[in-house]
Amino acid sequence: MSIERIRITLHIDMDSFYSSVETREAPELRGRAVIVGSDPKNGIGRGVVSTCSYEARKYGIHSGMPISKAYKLCPGGVYLPVNMELYKCTSTRIMEIVRDFSLRFQQVSVDEAYMELGKDITEYDKAIDVAKTIKEKILHMEGLTCSVGIAPNKVIAKIASDFNKPDGLTVVRPEEVRQFLDPLPISKIPGIGKKTAPLLHEMGLETVGELAKYDVQILIARFGKLGLTMHGMANGIDEREIEEREGIKSISKEDTFDEDIADPDTIKKVFYALSGKVHASLLKKRYRFRTITIRVRYENFSTYTRSRTLSCASTDLYIMRREAMYLMKEFIGTGRFRLLGVGVSNLEKIDERQTLITDF
Repeated sequence: MSIERIRITLHIDMDSFYSSVETREAPELRGRAVIVGSDPKNGIGRGVVSTCSYEARKYGIHSGMPISKAYKLCPGGVYLPVNMELYKCTSTRIMEIVRDFSLRFQQVSVDEAYMELGKDITEYDKAIDVAKTIKEKILHMEGLTCSVGIAPNKVIAKIASDFNKPDGLTVVRPEEVRQFLDPLPISKIPGIGKKTAPLLHEMGLETVGELAKYDVQILIARFGKLGLTMHGMANGIDEREIEEREGIKSISKEDTFDEDIADPDTIKKVFYALSGKVHASLLKKRYRFRTITIRVRYENFSTYTRSRTLSCASTDLYIMRREAMYLMKEFIGTGRFRLLGVGVSNLEKIDERQTLITDF
């Protein structure tokens, strides 16, 4: 007789991601209403808000709102263009942190992911400890907060991660599912948006609990397959597995220091240690690399990256360390560093029959 696997699912959702990254890069924006999107053009812009800080949300601004309306609500806000390259680079590093704790991992957007913990973690208290560690590491390494939902499946974990933002941690154990879901408005169910919610309201359905008890055949007749899906989710049912996308684009490691550093020997030791961690992850996932990238952040938070691409792919740790130190040459002696990082990209999957270079 097979033993049923105990599933504990985590949903990690970065808090107001774009605007939080912008505030990290420019600390003078902290506490201000930051709106990321298109140019408001003094209230006549035709774009939309991509995201905004929690300070901006106090004015009624939200994602997807016309930028012209946002400007009318908060003309004194800070309006910034979307810097997708910056957000993607930050996302890559965050997802690598999360991936290191995962048995199964699924990134679903630039700022959110699902994960399932190792087979040895079958208790929610242990899952909470892991979630706290992930949150602390993301804050330490990237200066950003995230909210985490812990639950028996993906849909409940996603709802839970949004329950106590920002910087939240919400746990829904199997025996707590009904108590958690029933009072929530139906709009909290993924997929129930501006078009579907009013139709459900017309049917007298306001809460998730009411939707869960409603005749599923009527829902199917009205909404088709969506009706069955909504009814299942309202009852806390979600059989979807966490499925990792094929291939990864990069692997990186960083260290943020308690005290800024400038000594060349210390810098070398840091790069050697970070390269070792990147190399170990590279071998575990069975990839070669072609591009090496370093990231440096000065004590004033100004941040720079430099990259070199090899003529052929490699798994050699010596090459990784050598190239990282070569890239660092221009920065040594120019100031004190708050953060250093090493990453590899342009990855190629290694055939199982091929030998890896593993010498340290």
